[in-house]
Amino acid sequence: MTGQLRPLLLTLALSVAPLGAVARADTGYELWLRYRRVPNATRLAEYRRVFAQASVESNSATGRVIRDELTLGLRGLLDTTAVVGVGVGGNPGLIVGVVSSSRIAALLPASRRPPAGSESFVIATLKRADKTVVVVAGNTELGALYGTFALLRGMQIQQPVPKLEAAEAPRIRRRLLDHWDNLDGSVERGYAGSSLWDWTRLPGTVSPRYRDYARANASIGINGAVLTNVNANARVLTPEYLTKIAALANVFRPYGIRVYLTARFSAPIEIGGLRTADPLDSAVRAWWRAKADEIYRYVPDFGGFLVKANSEGQPGPQDYHRTHADGANMLADAVAPHHGVVMWRAFVYSNDVPVDRVKQAYDEFTPLDGAFRANVLIQTKNGPLDFQPREPFHPLFGALPKTAQMLEFQITKEYLGEDTHLVYLAPLFKEVLDADTYVRGPGSTVARVIDGTLQGQRETGIAGVANVGNDTNWTGSQFNQANWYAFGRLAWNHQLSPAAIAEEWIRATLTNDDAAVRTIAHIMLVSREAAVNYMTPLGLAHIMGSNHHYGPAPWARLARADWSPVYFHRADSIGIGFDRTATGSDAVAQYAAPVRDRLADRATVPDSLLLWFHHVGWREPMRSGRTLWDELALHYQAGVDTVRAMRREWLSARAMIDAPRFAEADSFLGIQEREARWWRDAALQYFASFSHLPLPAGVEAPAHSLEYYMSLRCPADPRKPRCPNVP
Repeated sequence: MTGQLRPLLLTLALSVAPLGAVARADTGYELWLRYRRVPNATRLAEYRRVFAQASVESNSATGRVIRDELTLGLRGLLDTTAVVGVGVGGNPGLIVGVVSSSRIAALLPASRRPPAGSESFVIATLKRADKTVVVVAGNTELGALYGTFALLRGMQIQQPVPKLEAAEAPRIRRRLLDHWDNLDGSVERGYAGSSLWDWTRLPGTVSPRYRDYARANASIGINGAVLTNVNANARVLTPEYLTKIAALANVFRPYGIRVYLTARFSAPIEIGGLRTADPLDSAVRAWWRAKADEIYRYVPDFGGFLVKANSEGQPGPQDYHRTHADGANMLADAVAPHHGVVMWRAFVYSNDVPVDRVKQAYDEFTPLDGAFRANVLIQTKNGPLDFQPREPFHPLFGALPKTAQMLEFQITKEYLGEDTHLVYLAPLFKEVLDADTYVRGPGSTVARVIDGTLQGQRETGIAGVANVGNDTNWTGSQFNQANWYAFGRLAWNHQLSPAAIAEEWIRATLTNDDAAVRTIAHIMLVSREAAVNYMTPLGLAHIMGSNHHYGPAPWARLARADWSPVYFHRADSIGIGFDRTATGSDAVAQYAAPVRDRLADRATVPDSLLLWFHHVGWREPMRSGRTLWDELALHYQAGVDTVRAMRREWLSARAMIDAPRFAEADSFLGIQEREARWWRDAALQYFASFSHLPLPAGVEAPAHSLEYYMSLRCPADPRKPRCPNVP
């Protein structure tokens, strides 16, 4: 069966059969919702005693979703025909509903009620007439749905019934996927096929895949989806597309997922017939108010707009000599009567080449703190550059105490090997969330900035640039699914550890064998640092191939300097690195004093960010006692060595993984190993042309000349990147 036909045939099968009935071949379609029989005999017997009969205390749309999920989950995990009904009489072992329902109100004491909030839930284990009864209760039906997924997740990882207990509320209010999908079906920075949204067939044909997308998101706590690219197309705001968007919103609504759209700032001109998009023009403001009213007639629970303005050629308020606040507030006023929000991206850089590109967002937005409406969130990338394998946290976090701010991660691996390299991103996400800004003293973490607990913002949010496409396995590779999963789990609870999330995902997705789980978790947990080492060690950044960002190209010089790798690494005969201290661009001054002082001092800056902030001589000593050149070369070698070890470890788990998914991951690890060597050899050959130093002991000699690596033209297909010429 061809790759083109498989998604279509799968969708047709789904239209007449439940998800679990058509994906048993382990194509990856089921994601972490596989619900296979619990292998632990003791645990299985315990679950069968308690969960043989379940009652859902509602027949609403969300209540039916809960019932369907429990039916699928319990029958799969228990390998029995578990009975799941609505308002089941007698004494069912599992009862799911809202705390106000008569049965749950009678069972749950006040001390066992869910935390405050419309999305919170409790899972309580109670004794009733010598029988264990598990109650899953939410303050709303949406909370009960989240509790249902939490219960099934606990069963997937084989927790004993008493340990299934939980009382949870999300720490961040808006937890979104940002889809960079275009109306022509393409996906910018997407490596998993074309867009999920089949605009040509909507609204008449609604794929069952949309339901499964909503299920997957709700299962990990994601509650919003921005459907279209931040490089926006104004047509999406026209009635032609609003009818299609309404059809998607109808599918998503029972799962608690709101639809958001990107707004092209020049839409009043392009689809409104106006001569200007000036945000202070009364006709423009009236047009946006009318447009917002129109959207809410189609989608009553529409979430709001995401806007990229005055960046990379996109139109914006600065075209009219207005500020970002002027533009954002105009849109915020339009959606405010409907309780919508505007997410205004802080990723900006001017048409003029700056002294240091990473400074611009801070310089433009900090003077505007307090000028934005309460329903505006400034959406800020995790680092000040552009989703690199490692960056320092963005200095804007904590620098806008009077402004709501949300964090933007990239789940799709634009700079991290795209669909083939196994790079588990939870350590990257957690590194940023736990970074201490010190804006209000120790403990002023990025997580506390965006969840509102540090500076008191009521509107809170986090977004991840989606890695989802119409490939059968959704994400282009099996392990990329883990990054979607990890984003959702951390968006719900940023205190979770990457290790705990990895174990959950492995047990739900691949295997419950303890030894295999330990092996695969280790592979995942070392993978991000491996990628940093073989791509951009010691604080290097943006030395990828131009435009496609695939493979090494530290030699590249583009027409615009700050798109060029040479701009960022600044290698010369003396050394390498971008001086961002007071003797250079002074970007370090944008951080709070304790952070600034630590990063500005060669004695205290972490090795992992050294070349981000300092230009360091090739022969300068490092903490290890080795020279910078030797340390750089050994990091590149360490990256290659780690990938080799990852591949060997994966081979050791063969018996515990189904053959198709094992083979795919093994093939991709082979590509990753070859390309890690490509990265090491190309980068070291190029940097050696400046250092003129020999490689230290333990570093393998490059396989080819610098000229060979510079001659490679990869990838041939940017949608499915590979470089077949790499030996």
